[in-house]
Amino acid sequence: MTEQKINKNYNVAMAQKIELWNLERLQPYDKNAREHSEKQIAQIAASIVEFGFLNPILVDSNDGIVAGHGRLSAAKELALDVVPVVVLDHLTENQKKAYILVDNKLAENATWNEELLAEEVIKLNLQDFDLNILGWTENELKEIMEYEEDFEDGINATDGSDELDQADTMVVVGGYRFKLPREHYMKWRDEIRADVGFEESDVNAEIQRRLGF
Repeated sequence: MTEQKINKNYNVAMAQKIELWNLERLQPYDKNAREHSEKQIAQIAASIVEFGFLNPILVDSNDGIVAGHGRLSAAKELALDVVPVVVLDHLTENQKKAYILVDNKLAENATWNEELLAEEVIKLNLQDFDLNILGWTENELKEIMEYEEDFEDGINATDGSDELDQADTMVVVGGYRFKLPREHYMKWRDEIRADVGFEESDVNAEIQRRLGF
């Protein structure tokens, strides 16, 4: 690992290389609180087969896994001999324990823009891509595909048309779904970005705050 100075107060460690390690060398963390079902491991394995092993396993200087237990299990299911690894040799013991939790929790804190999600999934479906590999359940995919008719209306409309401009945008906050006119949503989003910046997590948090969640 090396450090890159991003301002006068912070030095950020960055990985310099990815190594290929034999699976037997990797030591799982016995107190890993994150559990992976057989179904999820199968999904991870399918993703690796489809896209490649794109997300290296993170290990400490003692060969212990810091992040990537699910990927290791998937690699075993696929009978892989080696996996890509990044060595984190700059973390203290407490930092390693904390990062094992952080790596799993931060991803859970993200939210989806349901309209854009539906648009991307529908595009893949129109190209006969196997949607099962995306990780959603069959019922979840059915809910996403409910927007297909609206999406098809949108892509058939000409850019700048009244029909497209007046289309509703689906907003999902705190488990609730509601529609806003696209024009109102875009104006509202721009106002929020002017207040909190463009970081998606900050924008989502501010939306929830304004709606009282």
